[in-house]
Parts: sequence; structure tokens; C-alpha cells
Amino acid sequence: MNEDQWLELSTLVEPEAVESVSAAFAEHGQGVAIEQVVESSRDGDVVNLPADTPVLVKTYLPLADPSVEERRQQLEKAVWALGKLRQVGALQVRALRESDWANAWKEHFFVHRVGQRTVIVPSWREAEYAPQAGDVVLLLDPGMAFGTGLHPTTRLCLQAAEELVTPGCSVLDVGAGSGILSIAAARLGAKRVVAVEIEPVAARVCEDNVARNGAADVVAVRSGTLDATESEKFDIILANITIATLLGLHPQLATHLKPGGVAVLSGVLAERADELLTALRGAGWRHEGTDQEQDWVALRVRR
Repeated sequence: MNEDQWLELSTLVEPEAVESVSAAFAEHGQGVAIEQVVESSRDGDVVNLPADTPVLVKTYLPLADPSVEERRQQLEKAVWALGKLRQVGALQVRALRESDWANAWKEHFFVHRVGQRTVIVPSWREAEYAPQAGDVVLLLDPGMAFGTGLHPTTRLCLQAAEELVTPGCSVLDVGAGSGILSIAAARLGAKRVVAVEIEPVAARVCEDNVARNGAADVVAVRSGTLDATESEKFDIILANITIATLLGLHPQLATHLKPGGVAVLSGVLAERADELLTALRGAGWRHEGTDQEQDWVALRVRR
């Protein structure tokens, strides 16, 4: 069996169900992709994410995996159960090759701006873009990894990075995905960035994007869990992951933050922000602010 053959499993869900479905997909699948309707001008100056529009959530399973059928059944059961609580469509399954998946959506992904200076430039559209003075340009090919800069959780983290990253600082990117946040931190002047990604496929995508941007001397990509960073401490932590993961991981994040350092925790629905803040405050974190886009928030906290 060709190793680039995959099963794509997807479901169309209401925005409020994205987080719970993504958590189930992350547990049983391999990587999570979230696709929203995006209204964007070709040059990226105008980007709009219509509210209340259904969201397509996807994950992937390698057909070469002996447990692929068992994992597919687990995902089917999870989607069925979540559909009893929220508007979650039936699980759709199709076989595809990695090369076909990687290229199918590219014609719809254009240059777009995030925050004041950051510009996401799809690697295949580099020749179409003329950088403006002060632009922080990120060349990106997300491949089979989360992080195009279009989803509100990623945009919130990029906007926070623009404000927080200063020349010479150190940054830990937890759940690095495509590497978009790590590359942005390097472009904004960070001296050292560690990108941690648990999914091997996404970690390879991250490494490719870091190299594409000439940032390998600043960004170290580590495939695995946060344990791989050992006792290193950082000025800034960027964590764009699910609330379920944040609830379990924040004590470990604390051990990697320098005194006075700040963590930006995204991937959280606004309706569950208080739940996470209660846990954080109980563990000694101090809430310094909340940024919101549509139904999603990014919390800024310190120890």
C-alpha cells in the first residue's frame, strides 16, 4: 500500500461545536484541519469571516496504519454522540493521496494581512506579492497541518505576537502546526523559538516552512510532547490548542515560563473562557487581558 494514501474524515458543524469535534478528531485522528468560509480580497487587504456559518472540521488517517478501521469507528462514534448535543453532521469519509489533498485547495488561498504588519503569503503566490515597508512576511504552505492564519484562533495569536515579541526574546510555540506562529516570532525579532508539535506529519510541515522562511537558525522544531523541552524557560509562550489540552497542560506551561513572562492561550470559545480562567487563577496565574474575534478568545496570562 502506498504510504501517501489517506482517509479524510470530515463533518460540517455549527461554530460552537468546533472545539469539541476538534478535540475528538485530535484524540483519534492524525492532525485537525478547520475550514471556514472566508471572504478575502485578492491582495489580502480585506478579510472577513462571516459569523454563524457552518465550519468544516477534518482529520486524516493513514491507510497504512493497521488500526485505521478501529480509529475510523471511534471517530464515527464520537461524531454521532456529539451530534446529539450540537449541530454536527454525519461523518464523511473519502480516500485520497497526500499530494492530491495538498494541492486541491490552493487556488482559493490568497495573500492576507493579520494585525498591523504581518502578511501571510502562500508559498506558491510569492511572485504575486510585492512587500510594503514594515511588512512582516511569512511564506507558508500549511500542507496537512493547522495554521493558515485565516482561523480566528491563529489570527488572535499573531496579533498578540506583534505586540509582545521584542528583539532578543525567547518564545515557546506549543502545538506549532504549520509553524506560522514560530516563524512570525522569528520575523518579529525573537532570538530563540522552540516549536513543539505532537503530530509527526505537522512537525514535518513545520520544519519545511521554517526552512522556507530562512528561520532555521532561530526556530528549533521538536516533534513530540512538551516534555521534549526539558527545563527550558521562555519569555513568551504561544499555545493555540484546545481548551481540554490547556486545562491539563497549564501546570507544565508554568514551568517553562520565565518570571514575568506572558502566555497567550488561544483555541478557546468565549463561552468557556471563564472555565479556563478559574482553573488558571486557582493555579496561580494572573489574567491580564482577553482578545476576541467572533466566538473565539485568546487569554493573556502571567505567573
